[in-house]
Amino acid sequence: MRKFGLRDKLGYMFGDLGNDFFFILASSFLMVFYTKVLGIAGEVVGTLFLVARFVDAVTDVTMGRIVDNAKPTKAGRFRPWIRRMGLPVVLAGILMFIPAAKELPYWAKLVYIYVTYLLWGSICYTAINIPYGSMASVLTEDPIERTGLSTFRSIGAAIAGVLVGAGVPLFIYTYDAAGNQIILGDRFLPVVILLGAFALISYYLCYTLTTERVDYTPVPLEKKGLRRTIKSMTQNRALLAIIAASVVLLLSSLLSGTMNLYLFMDYFKNKEAMSLVGLLQTACTLLLAPFSATITKKIGKKEASGIAVLFASFVFFLLFFLRIQNPWVFCLFLIFGNLGSGLFNLMIWAFITDVIDYQEVKTGVREDGTIYAVYSFSRKIGQALAGGLGGYALSLIGYVSSTENIVQTDAVTQKIYSVSTLVPAICYLIVALILIFWYPLSRPRIEENRHKLQRMHND
Repeated sequence: MRKFGLRDKLGYMFGDLGNDFFFILASSFLMVFYTKVLGIAGEVVGTLFLVARFVDAVTDVTMGRIVDNAKPTKAGRFRPWIRRMGLPVVLAGILMFIPAAKELPYWAKLVYIYVTYLLWGSICYTAINIPYGSMASVLTEDPIERTGLSTFRSIGAAIAGVLVGAGVPLFIYTYDAAGNQIILGDRFLPVVILLGAFALISYYLCYTLTTERVDYTPVPLEKKGLRRTIKSMTQNRALLAIIAASVVLLLSSLLSGTMNLYLFMDYFKNKEAMSLVGLLQTACTLLLAPFSATITKKIGKKEASGIAVLFASFVFFLLFFLRIQNPWVFCLFLIFGNLGSGLFNLMIWAFITDVIDYQEVKTGVREDGTIYAVYSFSRKIGQALAGGLGGYALSLIGYVSSTENIVQTDAVTQKIYSVSTLVPAICYLIVALILIFWYPLSRPRIEENRHKLQRMHND
C-alpha cells in the first residue's frame, strides 16, 4: 500500500469541494431563492430549516451506525459511499432550485420545498457526508498529517466558496433599468446544473485519489449498543466542547452569509462588492493554509484557534460600532475578520479526528462514523439556526419578501447592518471562550493520546 501523501490530501480536498458546491449554494442562496423567486415568507423558510433538523437527528445517527458496522470492502469502509451517492446527491441538489415552481399554488410550493430540501439534506447529503467526514481518521494516524487533511479540506471549501460565493452573484443578479436596484435574473437553474457537474467530477476524484490504510475492526452493533455509545459521548468533554463551538461558529458564519446577501442588495446596493466578499473568504483561507501545519506544531490547534477567533470577534465589534457606509471599506475590515475565523476553519476537521481518538482512549471502542454523525448533526443544527433565525430576523425587522422588486426602508436596511455585524461579533467571542476554557485537548494531551492508542493497537 502506498504511503500517505499529497495524492490523499488532494483527493480529500475534492470531496469537500463536491459537498460544498451545494452546501454553500443552499446556505447562501436557498433563502434568497425561496423568498425572492418563489415568494415564500422568511418565517416559513425558517420553520422548514428547523423541521429538517429533527429529521436529521434520526438520519445522521442512523447513517453513522451503518458505516461503523459495515464490513470493509477492497475499497475500504467509507470510500464506497462516495461512489454510490455522488449522482443522487447532485440530482437532489438541482431539484431544490427549479424556478418553474413559482407558478405553483402556494400550498404546492410548500410541498415542493419540504420534499426537495429533505431529500437533498436529510437523505442524500447525509449518506455521502457522514462517510466522507469519517474517512479522515483511516487515511492516516499521524496528527500532523491529519491537520494537512483538514487544511486541504478547508481549501476545497474555499475554492467552492469562490465559485459559489463570488461567482454565482455575478451570473444570477442584475440591475434594474434605472441601474440603482439589484434584481434576480433568470439564470438560476443553468448555474445550479453547472455546479452539479463540477460536484460530480469532484466526487469521482475524491474516490479515485484517496486510500484507506488504517484498519479498525468495527465492534458489532449488538455488542456496543446505541444507548451505551450515547452515554459515553455525553461524558466526552472534548466532543461536547467542539460541538458547542461548531454550532456557534456556524450560526455566525451562515447567518452572516445569508444576511450579507441582503446587506449588499439592500444596504450597500452593490453586487460587485457582494461578489468580492466571497472571494476574500477564499483568499484568506489560501493565505493561511501554508502555515497551518507549522502553527499546529509550534502552538497547537486549540491554542492558536482560540486566539484567532477572539481577534475576529474584535473586528466585527468594530464594524458594528463604526456603521460603515462604503462597501469597499467594509470589505477591507472583513479581510481581517476572515483571517481570524479562517484559521479555526482550516483546523476544525483535525479537531474531530482528535476527538475520535480521545473517545477510543476513554472507551476502548473505535466509533468514527457515529461520532462524526453526531458532530455533523450539530453542524446542521448550527446551519438550521442560522437559516431559521435569518428568516425570522428578516420578518422581525420588517423585511418585505416579494417577487416584486421592492425597495426596503432605511430603518430596515440599518437593522440588516446591525444583525450582519453584531451577531458574528458575539458568536466569535463565545467560540473563543469555549476553546480556551472548555475544550481539553491541548497539544501535549493530543500527543499523550496518540501514544496510548499506539500501545492499545499493538497489544
